[in-house]
Amino acid sequence: MEITHPVSPASSNAGLVDVDPSGLWCESGGFHIDPWGQVKQALITHGHADRARPGSRLYLCAAPCEPVLRERFGADVTIESLPYGEVRRIGEVAVSFHPAGHMLGSAQIRIEHQGEVWVVSGDYKLAPDPTCTPFEPVHCHTFVTEATFGLPIFRWADQGVVIASINDWWRANQERGRSSLLFAHPLGEAQRVLAALDRGIGPIQCHEAVERMNRLYRAGGVDLPESQTPADMRRALVIAPPSAKRSGIVSTGLVSGWMRIRGTRRHRSIDRGFVISSHADWPEINRAIEESGAERVLVSHGHRAPLVRWLQEHGKAAAALETRFEGDAE
Repeated sequence: MEITHPVSPASSNAGLVDVDPSGLWCESGGFHIDPWGQVKQALITHGHADRARPGSRLYLCAAPCEPVLRERFGADVTIESLPYGEVRRIGEVAVSFHPAGHMLGSAQIRIEHQGEVWVVSGDYKLAPDPTCTPFEPVHCHTFVTEATFGLPIFRWADQGVVIASINDWWRANQERGRSSLLFAHPLGEAQRVLAALDRGIGPIQCHEAVERMNRLYRAGGVDLPESQTPADMRRALVIAPPSAKRSGIVSTGLVSGWMRIRGTRRHRSIDRGFVISSHADWPEINRAIEESGAERVLVSHGHRAPLVRWLQEHGKAAAALETRFEGDAE
């Protein structure tokens, strides 16, 4: 359900969310959002390591994100969760979580105080993805956006075409008697690829770091193939995080939005690159900002300066936020 809000001139409450030494801070609510320091109360947009860091006293997240945080932090950490769209009063503000389309349990956080509405988007994408709840536009006065791929060069091709190219690469490697080793971020991108692959081509084996997250997705109702240990590795497709050590005679591929940049495949010593990302590309970032109806846009990380300049040139009040978010660094 989309939340609508009449857009009126921004109030004097320009600092509903500010930055302090521990992260994004909402003084009126007494909580931090995706803090990089250890805090009393942390609201988490999603489970990637740059957003969900250990050591805080209490965590609050969207309900589908809770298993991811428990896997990351352990059973003894205090974690509470809310269904998407449910409102909770925290201090002087009303807070709710809304789908961000980035990965399992990812959320935008809507904060309302005395008629002023802010949305902290976390990381997000607008493209269809069967492994997570689709992005939901949330109207607001101020929209805090990422800019991981905030340059016009980043425009994703139709993902069905990219998946077809991965399937073709896998088949071609089988014909040459070569294993296929595909690198993908173990939380989000790996599952998106797995859900779309042609399972009839051959066995699929997942690195334990990927399979550990696969189990959380399956428990959440996402249809993913089971990891296999094939007798003949030359028919297999192996999916592993980019940090995994390569060995044996294999053909290597990498799934990443950064493959859109010429030379990335050569610098990474990868045979093939496939442009798939769990982040919004340039058109999606601009579309999300427009659909938010926000008069003011704050850019938290990534290509902040180009996006801020573009928005200002097109009549938006925009500024950069100094944060420590990394955009799913490998």
